[in-house]
This record gives sequence, structure tokens and C-alpha cells, in this order.
Amino acid sequence: MAEVIKMPRLSDTMEEGTVAKWLKQKGDKVEEGDILAEIETDKATMEFESFYEGTLLHIGIEEGDGAPVDALLAIIGEEGEDISDLLDGGADDSAEKKEDKKEESEKEESKEDSDSDEEDNDGEIPEGVEIIKMPRLSDTMEEGTVASWLKQEGDKVEEGDILAEIETDKATMEFESFYEGTLLKIGIQEGESAKVDSLLAIIGPEGTDVSKIDVSGGSSKKAKKSESKEDKKDDTKEQKEETGSQAEGKDGGRIFASPLAKKMAEDKGIDLADVKGSGENGRIVKKDIENFKGAEKPAAKEAEKAEETTASLQPYVPAGEESFEERKNSQMRKIIAKRLGESKFTAPHYYLTIEVDMANAMASRKHINEMPDVKVSFNDMVIKASAMALRKHPQVNSQWTGDTMKLAKHIHMGVAVAVEEGLVVPVLKFADQMSLTQIGGNVKDLAGKARNKKIQPSEMEGSTFTVSNLGMFGIVEFTSIINQPNSAILSVGTIVEKPVVRNGEIVVGHTMKLTLACDHRTVDGATGAAFLQTLKTYLENPVTMLA
Repeated sequence: MAEVIKMPRLSDTMEEGTVAKWLKQKGDKVEEGDILAEIETDKATMEFESFYEGTLLHIGIEEGDGAPVDALLAIIGEEGEDISDLLDGGADDSAEKKEDKKEESEKEESKEDSDSDEEDNDGEIPEGVEIIKMPRLSDTMEEGTVASWLKQEGDKVEEGDILAEIETDKATMEFESFYEGTLLKIGIQEGESAKVDSLLAIIGPEGTDVSKIDVSGGSSKKAKKSESKEDKKDDTKEQKEETGSQAEGKDGGRIFASPLAKKMAEDKGIDLADVKGSGENGRIVKKDIENFKGAEKPAAKEAEKAEETTASLQPYVPAGEESFEERKNSQMRKIIAKRLGESKFTAPHYYLTIEVDMANAMASRKHINEMPDVKVSFNDMVIKASAMALRKHPQVNSQWTGDTMKLAKHIHMGVAVAVEEGLVVPVLKFADQMSLTQIGGNVKDLAGKARNKKIQPSEMEGSTFTVSNLGMFGIVEFTSIINQPNSAILSVGTIVEKPVVRNGEIVVGHTMKLTLACDHRTVDGATGAAFLQTLKTYLENPVTMLA
């Protein structure tokens, strides 16, 4: 399915961007992480990566042209895919957004003119100082937690450096700096939470007094005037700073590296000049640092030895001593608790369990996986069978809204994935239209992104039904809490070898238990039972899923 890429907001003050250069052309193959274009913002020219892979089907903004944030930038999808509907929608959306931006700008200018006489000097932001607020990193994010600061007060910050790791309601994400200077103030300490737009940090010239800055309202008109004045004041200084933010190789050439790769190299004591980049234009990416075999810097080795020595000197805790370790709940953990609590206590859950004979499924999977470059799991088969069963029982693919019941005509399968901080649910969209191999590839890709904290919020939205599988841990049977606004969730146990009766004889069989949790407001018992019967038929006769 084609993905629409819009003009990104690459700085907190950016309202429109200009495409300085396209590094991919229409018809080119695009891999996740490839640099699509260089985009000029109000702050700098920045490389813009692709979060998708496929073929570049459409370029919406030509080189040298500018467009407002969220305008249609490009479309990536399968080669030859029809994108006419997306182009019509994207054009209308872009024009509408541009008109809205114009009206909003006119209103803001009018307001600034009327308020200009009332401004005083209290809380004025000094020249060159930038106020950084807690960003909104997902569409449902209301507050964020600083998991860790990668820069400390007094540290030098380059544009593109990772300032902190921030936990949202969906994942833990790296937050880059759009400015360079000195980190003058940290507004939210590690482990603390704050609302979106709260003061996160202040960056500016070293030694600047920021104690009198009024941070309640963020960047004011005066700050923008100061910034403009600073830009015009010293072109030479700006050019010098821009050059300084770029790493240089041993031959004096520029080194292209992603922010994450820079951070990993710094942590491991690796000189980027020694690393060969595998990305676009020789760009150094995460896997290049992970696969680098060169020797680490002596300082890094000494630090590692010091850590080992410190660990060996930790006091021994005798057996029988009572102690507790208190861990502050992450933002993700708090959101999980809130949403699952709301689901359990508002939706009247009931549970239906069925046992499936997996003999034919095991034989079919073995034959499928004998094909070259094909790998299908039992979980992939359950997802495919569930999607096909939902097509026959649309009542299970519904949502309760109070006054109405919404029956989804599309089938978006949520797949529960355990991560270090808790649980996330990537979504396979239009799963009933996918083959087993397509389901397997997409599940593997999304699960990998989730565990590596690279999954995007859009990839975890819109599920109509959810599958949770603990079979790989040897769990025979369990129940799950419904992932609202879904009306049901399927719990998948492990395949058990045990005696079964077949054709009147006791033989060794392989069975698997499936438990369906249903919301009784939308799914009656008979409806849930019929769904499980259909699901059982598909799994016990896998050839019906290939038709």
C-alpha cells in the first residue's frame, strides 16, 4: 500500500520548507533509512530520511520550490501502483493547509501589532537563546517522560545531536537538537514527566544568564526578532558554526552520519573517520557502528575497566535480608495501566476457548518453508485465519461508541509485541488481503522496529482486532484484556503433543488452545462461538487459506 510523505516539521518554528535537492528520483527504489531529499528550513538545510521502503512513485515538491508543513512531499509504494486517489487528496489537502496557514499568519500579525505597546522587558529572551519545549512525538501524546539526558548542563550541543530519550504513550524516542550552542538549563530531570510544551531545555551562548527568562510562554515575538537580528549580524560566524557542526574525515572531507550513529560511535570510542558508511552517499548508519571491528579508544577501554572494578567492589547482600527496589513507572507503563484498566472495568469481558487440531497446519507449514526464501510461523497462520474469519463474522470486527455500534468494513490486525518498557501493538492494515508470506514479513519488520524503538506512531494506530501469542513461552492457555476500541482479542497458546482420539483410536496428536475475549456489548456468545468455529476450520484445513 502506498505511503504519503508530507513536508515534515524539522524545527519548532518551521512553517514551511524548501526542497534544496532530491537525492532520489521518481521510479528509484527506496530503502528505509535512505536520504530522500535535503530540505531547507528556517534554521538550516537538513537531510530527510525515508521511514518506508518501496518505489518513489511521485514527487510533490520540485527542487527549489517551497511548501507549507504537511504539504504532499512524495509518495512511496509498490512499483506500478495506482496512486491517483492519493494525488487528488494530497493536492486538495495541500491547498487547504496553505490557505489555513495564510489566515493564521494574518491573525497572528494582527494580534502582535495590537499587543506591541503592552510588552515590557521582563522575561525577555536574550539574543541567541533558544527555548526548547516538550515535543508532541505522537498524535495522542499529552505528556512525556525524560528517560535519560544524553547532554548535561554546560555541555556543547551541535545541531543534530541527541539531547534526550523521551518516553511517550507509544514508545521511547530519541529527541534531536535543532540548535547549536551550550545547554544552559535542563527543565525536566531524568525520570520526571511533564505536559507537552513544558520547558524541556534552554540552549544558547556559553555564560548567558537565563535565570530571568519567562519560560511559561516559550519563544516570544522578541525572541524571533533577536534571532533575525543575530542572523544578519554576523554571516561569517554563522558560516563557521555551520562548518563546525559537520564531522571531518582524515582527508578533510565531510563525514555523513546519522545522529544515532554519531552517539553510538561516541559511546564506543569509535572515530567516525575509521568507519566505512553503507548508507546513501556513504552515510554512516547504526549497523555500520554495530559491525565495526576496529579497536576502541583507550579512554573507552579504561572506562569499561573502571566499571568492572566498581561492580566487583559492590557489597555482598546476605541471603534472607529483606529489601525492595523501587522503580519509577515509565510513561508507557502508566498509559498501559490506564488504558487496560479502562478496558477491563468498562467493557464487560467474557471468554470462549476452543482447541484446534494442528496436525495439518504443521504439515502445511513444513512444506511452505521448504520453498526458497520463505519463512512462515504458526502465528502468521493464526493472523491470516483470523482475518479471513472476521470477513465472515463482521460483528466481531466492531466498536462500541455508546449510541451506535460501528462495524469496520476493513480488517486491520493488531499484533501484541513485548518490548523492554511494556507492550506495544503494531498494526497490519488490510491483513485479509495479504498472503501468508506478506504477513510474516510485515510482522517481523514491525516487531523489529518496536523492539529497536524505531516504530512510528502511525504504525500502531487503527487496529480493529488484536492477536496476542504467548505460545513461544510454553503457555498453554491464557486470557487477554481487550485492546479498545476493538470488540475482541484472541489469545494463542502453545502447540501441545498429547493423546487424541482420531477415527475411534487413541493416537499422538498436536493441539493448540485459542481463547477469545469478547465485549458483551457488541459480541454475543453465539457470535463469538461461530467466529471461533470458522477460525478452527481454517487452521485445521490450511489449504482453504491459500485459495
